[in-house]
Amino acid sequence: MNSFFYLFLVWNLFLAIIPFVITSYLMSLPKLNKLTLAFWFCVWLLFLPNAPYIITDLLHLKISTNDLLWLDILVINAFALTGLLVFFLSLFDMKTLLNKIMSANRICYFTTFIIFLCGFGVYLGRFLRYNSWEIVSNPTHLSKDVINIIFNPFTHKDAWLFTLLFGAFLYVGFIVFKALTKDKIL
Repeated sequence: MNSFFYLFLVWNLFLAIIPFVITSYLMSLPKLNKLTLAFWFCVWLLFLPNAPYIITDLLHLKISTNDLLWLDILVINAFALTGLLVFFLSLFDMKTLLNKIMSANRICYFTTFIIFLCGFGVYLGRFLRYNSWEIVSNPTHLSKDVINIIFNPFTHKDAWLFTLLFGAFLYVGFIVFKALTKDKIL
């Protein structure tokens, strides 16, 4: 079969790797000032939801044919797991970078907030079809939708439910990732 349907996964993985490249670069710097960290943190945060977003590409399985469904599952899961891995690595590295300027307690709360913010970012991408660059190219429309979701939670129950559940999934994954790296399994 000569299908290029899943070629979008390569683009999604490219976007997912951007935050990891940013934190890898920042970790390699011998000296990092707060202004540089603040700038790259904003860029990093803008692209970070792209990494776990790939998991939601599993919804494309509903259009797969039965004879090659197993292959589609393998392909999408390979990309999704890679996206999750670079998400956790990047988050772990950013936590290390922030450790130089924030207390451990504040970083713990901040990391948790970032994880759930990513859940919201994935919702915006998957269901409202926003892309990372639309914060620059279409900020008015994006801001209106975000404000509407935040200030009208009962109208947007699906957004809040997805954000909380997906954020909880990412949070548990991050805890497992930390435990595995602490024990040198990864």
